[in-house]
Amino acid sequence: MLIDTHAHVNFNAYKEDSREVIRRTLDNGVWMINVGSQYTTSQRAVEMAENYSEGVYAAIGLHPVHLETGLVKIKDDPEEIQFKTTEESFDCCRYKELARSKKVVAIGETGFDYYWRPKSKTKQEQFKDKQKKAFLNQLELSQELNLPLIVHCRMAHEELIETLNYELKTKNYKLTGVIHCFTGSLEQAKKYIELGFYIGLNGIIFKMNLDEVIKNIPQDRIVLETDCPYLTPPMAETQRNEPMYVKYVAEKVAKLKGLTFEDISKITTENAKKLFRI
Repeated sequence: MLIDTHAHVNFNAYKEDSREVIRRTLDNGVWMINVGSQYTTSQRAVEMAENYSEGVYAAIGLHPVHLETGLVKIKDDPEEIQFKTTEESFDCCRYKELARSKKVVAIGETGFDYYWRPKSKTKQEQFKDKQKKAFLNQLELSQELNLPLIVHCRMAHEELIETLNYELKTKNYKLTGVIHCFTGSLEQAKKYIELGFYIGLNGIIFKMNLDEVIKNIPQDRIVLETDCPYLTPPMAETQRNEPMYVKYVAEKVAKLKGLTFEDISKITTENAKKLFRI
């Protein structure tokens, strides 16, 4: 058994065949958490999860790239999330209503994304401040509901670690969650783990050399994911990623850790069940 802790079968890439993809995944012994990136996809993730007694769960949140900043223009890119719709701010009440579902197991994905940003220093600060406010609102909701946080971070690890440290010290938060699609250094991974987070590994490990990070982080702090439909492992049968392809991530992590596929499957499944209480 494996658990894909970060899937997006609730996205339009699966509009025509989401049921088939979910059934195929479950038949292959893989469970999934479908993660929202804004209200519409969060709502869809909840609706999907409620159609299954087990094996399909939901996370709800507002991704930083779907936050309206009015400060940067983003071009369409097939390798990126499509930035078609945005939300002015994180509407806590609206998302909290979604969280009434017992199938909601996390808040997110939320976080910092500095890949696309304004050129001027003034606009950059405004851009960062708005992302930080939305992130802190979602962090607060996760604390209120006692749910783990799914965190997206691109080109902002030091700022994220600083923010989390400050919140921990000033508000006495009990932090837990996952740093999704981890791309940072070993030192940064250790800092996140000290703060209470797990490290999420997916197909990015076939594009970036994260071998030393994987070898050196504790196995009880690793969860596996696909981020499908993105980051398809090179050995996958189709170009579009699917939750069941998490097995390829498991195989590489097992090899780097000197473990069997069965060992890493058991370890990461137990980690995911513990973190998300499923």
